[in-house]
Amino acid sequence: MTNSAVVLADAAAYAAAVEEAAQAAAAYYATGESTLDDDAYDRLVRGIAGYEQEHPQEVLANSPTGKVAGGAATGDVPHTVPMLSLDNVFSAEQFVTWTASLERRIGRPVAAWSVEPKLDGLAVAARYRAGRLEQLITRGDGTAGEDVSHAIGTVVGLPGELAEPVTIEMRGEILMTNEQFDRANTVRTEHGGAPFANPRNGAAGTLRAKDRAYTVEMTFFAYGALPLPDSGELTDTLAELPHSEVLAYVAGLGVHTAADTDVAPRTVTTVEEVQSRVEEVAALRASLPFGIDGIVIKADLAADQREAGSGTRAPRWAIAYKLPAVEKVTRLLGVEWNVGRTGIIAPRAVLEPVEIDGSTVSYATLHNPADITRRDLRLGDRVMVYKAGDIIPRIEAPVAHLRTGDEKPIEFPEACPQCGSEIDTSEQRWRCVRGRSCRLVASVSYAAGRDQLDIEGLGATRVVQLVDAGLVTDFADLFTLERDQLLGLERMGETSTDNLLAAIETARTQPLSRVFCALGVRGTGRSMSRRIARYFADMDRIRTADEEELQRVDGIGKEKATGVVAELVELAPLIEKLVAAGVNMTEPGATPPPAPGEEGERTADAAADGAGGLPLDGMTVVVTGAMTGALEKLSRNEMNELIERAGGKSSSSVSKRTTLLVAGEKAGSKRTKAEDLGIRIAAPDEFAELLAGFLPSEV
Repeated sequence: MTNSAVVLADAAAYAAAVEEAAQAAAAYYATGESTLDDDAYDRLVRGIAGYEQEHPQEVLANSPTGKVAGGAATGDVPHTVPMLSLDNVFSAEQFVTWTASLERRIGRPVAAWSVEPKLDGLAVAARYRAGRLEQLITRGDGTAGEDVSHAIGTVVGLPGELAEPVTIEMRGEILMTNEQFDRANTVRTEHGGAPFANPRNGAAGTLRAKDRAYTVEMTFFAYGALPLPDSGELTDTLAELPHSEVLAYVAGLGVHTAADTDVAPRTVTTVEEVQSRVEEVAALRASLPFGIDGIVIKADLAADQREAGSGTRAPRWAIAYKLPAVEKVTRLLGVEWNVGRTGIIAPRAVLEPVEIDGSTVSYATLHNPADITRRDLRLGDRVMVYKAGDIIPRIEAPVAHLRTGDEKPIEFPEACPQCGSEIDTSEQRWRCVRGRSCRLVASVSYAAGRDQLDIEGLGATRVVQLVDAGLVTDFADLFTLERDQLLGLERMGETSTDNLLAAIETARTQPLSRVFCALGVRGTGRSMSRRIARYFADMDRIRTADEEELQRVDGIGKEKATGVVAELVELAPLIEKLVAAGVNMTEPGATPPPAPGEEGERTADAAADGAGGLPLDGMTVVVTGAMTGALEKLSRNEMNELIERAGGKSSSSVSKRTTLLVAGEKAGSKRTKAEDLGIRIAAPDEFAELLAGFLPSEV
């Protein structure tokens, strides 16, 4: 984690930095459209603080170090209690120093810590009187905020009426989840507006917007509550409750908290446990359906909070442990057009290199031409780039107010960049009219991959040889290759030839789920291919299924069903070749669906479990951590297949619906969550013993 600061050489540089920070904060808290990304702003403020520490006599009145974050967007509704912001730390060392300072201040160790996500939204206060939501107020300058009560009714997690008729103020963050952000930008552009640059920008603009022709949904997460002047005995109750119990009370009233997320607030007793939870939350960041930019650590007991007190801008009993930025502003230098294995022509942004989350980012996804048009992207634009964990970076939107007029339109290709053929532009995702034939090597290599047909010894180099020799025009041709043909290729001796033919022969017997996955039907992948194969049981039933029948498979909606039906028509010649070559077209252990009107609808799981008596019958299983023993060599996809063959349903996340967690080495947060929920946990060896009859023969 970076904790570097901008170095300010003299008073003039300091004054300029203060002015830049003030302007950036004003834009950030008013509309979210700051000229600086979070990391740049943090480094600037740390530089200002460092200069002020050395030159206390030169501190300017508008310095951000003495103001509540959000102070630029003031309002005229007074807060009953100041709505402060938080001080930050950027490393484990800084956190330890802060905890030592806090414990010196209160004269004893902190009894318990509450560790919760720092949500990337806007702080608001929601006032309830006699249980009814009456007013919504922004943080403003910490002493007074802006009335945004017009947004009541558009915020998920803020009920119009509480479970009890209490008078109380909920404090929390309003944000847009990733799904809400995508939907908001679609609606906004349909009404002629420019897309929001990021979810925070979207929430800031939407919260303050009045009299729009459309409605955009947001989400509220409570992080605390306090009594209003006429709250009665609730005032004394809330004053003595630990912070963790306040959150539980809030949730009991029906207000949304982070308790039901993968980064639920957790109470721990040691600094080491805090650090461990910080690492767990940071690791989960990329998979969350909403943005976080850090972890908030608070002294849990009311007595510890009272004795620590608060400064003018932040409480002394809480700190924000900031995570590395996953969002930066950089320049769009160009657009490359790449052709995928199914012929899809995908644009890729070429960026001015920028460091995000510990790695240098030079490229980002652009989805499709329609997305470029919708976002009004131009070459030379300053763009907001988002990256989290190992997810491919993506461009959120241009930072339109930074345009100079020198930006140029992005040119779309008129012919396939790979082979020069015509382009089918009838759908949002453009495609070469030659489809899979355009990228034959990629298509065959994908089909031969470990999670598809698993043909060992058939790498991309060997596929190129086969294609160049005219021996393969699609992956069905692999099953008609002859020994003499392979021996005639360069660097193919008798041993390597026999090994490859043996691997191909094994692939001929793979289950239908893998064969279907090898087809590369757009909109399906490994898990969806398994669900389709286990529902229909054989290829003929899949091919004759209509859109309505396909929608009975878990996870397939109308749009995807339409696409699958169309793809299977296109793939009919390839499927016929596979059948003629003797490739297996059935799914072991699956039973076909009933005829229409016989037994009603069923799920893919019910189709697979028709025989009954399977060891994981009806169970939802999550696998986490490093597997050992008999399971060590299985990929995660193979583990999922194993679970489903044994009658279970594989899942990637732990929830109340989880039946069993298979926990290997370094299981981490999923094991902790399973323990909290009382879910059965099995070690890899125990799980392997349970499924002994279902393990692959080579294991």
